[in-house]
Amino acid sequence: MKAIVVHEFGPLGTARMQEVETPQPGPGEVLVRIAAVAANFVDTLVLEGKYQFLPQRPFSPGKLPVGTVRAAGAGVSDLAEGDRVLTMAEHGGYAEFVCVAEEQCFRLPDSLSFDDAASISLAFDTAWFALQERARLVPGETVLILGATGAVGLAAIQLAKAKGARVLAGISSRQKASAVLETGADDVVDLSRPDLRDSLRDQVRDLTNGQGADVILDMLGGDFFDAGIRALAWCGRLVVVGFASGRIPELKVNYLLLKNIEVTGIQVSDYRKRRPEAMRACFSEIFDLYVSGKIRPLPVTIYPLAHYDRALSDLLGRKITGRAILHP
Repeated sequence: MKAIVVHEFGPLGTARMQEVETPQPGPGEVLVRIAAVAANFVDTLVLEGKYQFLPQRPFSPGKLPVGTVRAAGAGVSDLAEGDRVLTMAEHGGYAEFVCVAEEQCFRLPDSLSFDDAASISLAFDTAWFALQERARLVPGETVLILGATGAVGLAAIQLAKAKGARVLAGISSRQKASAVLETGADDVVDLSRPDLRDSLRDQVRDLTNGQGADVILDMLGGDFFDAGIRALAWCGRLVVVGFASGRIPELKVNYLLLKNIEVTGIQVSDYRKRRPEAMRACFSEIFDLYVSGKIRPLPVTIYPLAHYDRALSDLLGRKITGRAILHP
């Protein structure tokens, strides 16, 4: 089979496509013919050797590919050849085939295409755990999403609205307002205004009758985290999702006492490893919301697998809207 193989960590383009042996499913595993896989920011960290969990080299990167079961190993009972699945593979998605444990595969609804399923993976599940598990969001609360135009941000807008929350979308320019409002946000917060430390808090207070946001999802870190802490309501919860702005912020924890606020984080891959039953519940709800029309997959731009580096480069350069999807 063809696969992108990492022999040495390095910048985009270091890993190249090559012919490798097709894997064979072991006991409890299925062989999946990959139809699509999303190119994610985390893949760049893996390729450069900067991610906290790195497989032994050589390996193929690519998380959570989708495709069709082609063969089953001994002991597999619930899946059969021809089943369409979303896999929880931590790597191996940048290839034509991957072997995955049966319990780490979720059947796709018939109406959900492979490309749309790939656009959902790693975005909607991250947003779901951030809102449901870490923030404990309840209907009627106000959610502020910092980095709302990214994949996780757009997913979080839809999931928060489906949960009955009011959503404020933090955007880097007013030109991006239409995208988040069309996705379901109730209002926007302009992150490009001068004096972010005060302007973010003032905008949120103006939109919440002076109360602040009950929940903040922060994909940006840096100055945005510093400002977001000040925009939390009493007993508010801020969930750290990432540091897209580049700086990992620090916090003086006495501030947590002043407003009874919480700061927590989400590493969604840990749920796949430690609480697979929670991950299954997550995707069960996401698929139900999709089938009922309460959420819709993110827009996709398709790239051939051999051009994975261009897909990731376009993703980093914000040249696409929604998800970059690779086809083997």
